[in-house]
Amino acid sequence: MRQKKGGKKAYHHGNLAESLLNAVDELATQFGLEAVTLRGCAKLVGVSPSSAFRHYSDKRALLTAFATRALHQLSDAMATAKFQAHREGTNPFHAVGLAYIEFALEKPAFFRAMWREETIYSNDQNYIAAANELSAHLKGGFADTIEDKDPARFSPQELLAWSSVHGLANLFVDGPVAKGETKSQKLTEAAEMIRAMGPAFDNTSV
Repeated sequence: MRQKKGGKKAYHHGNLAESLLNAVDELATQFGLEAVTLRGCAKLVGVSPSSAFRHYSDKRALLTAFATRALHQLSDAMATAKFQAHREGTNPFHAVGLAYIEFALEKPAFFRAMWREETIYSNDQNYIAAANELSAHLKGGFADTIEDKDPARFSPQELLAWSSVHGLANLFVDGPVAKGETKSQKLTEAAEMIRAMGPAFDNTSV
């Protein structure tokens, strides 16, 4: 990535759509999703608003693409955590749960955006596909780390796993838990919570 005179970032042709999503992340992390505008993202990237509007028709379309990318990245994070746990001989359920929470801590704007249907086009086909992909991970034995008898439905164990890690992630990102603590401290607390869930999965872990 080159730098224009005056300090603005210049993006190679073909990368503008992704660069605008990066700008959403930067603005939303600093000021909240409500502060994001298509013009503001264009300014941050260093292009004209008309260039931005060629990729996204309005703010809602921009946030839909942002939420879609977030869903894909969370799915990838869970799958990667499971793969690494198997390779290293560690507990895959613990690794997947911790990866979910770490994603929220590292990318709070992505985490907040994923299911905010009031700010996106929830009938967008790319968004639906990404949401279905993540849902398949969660319904599929929590990324295939616990026994799954029906991949089309949430079992009580799958619901317990998802609600626990999602709830703690939300409490870390937007709630009163662990305010002022470092990311490392929060992940330590998350690991302890996931271990405490162990008895509920003793007979269902894979």
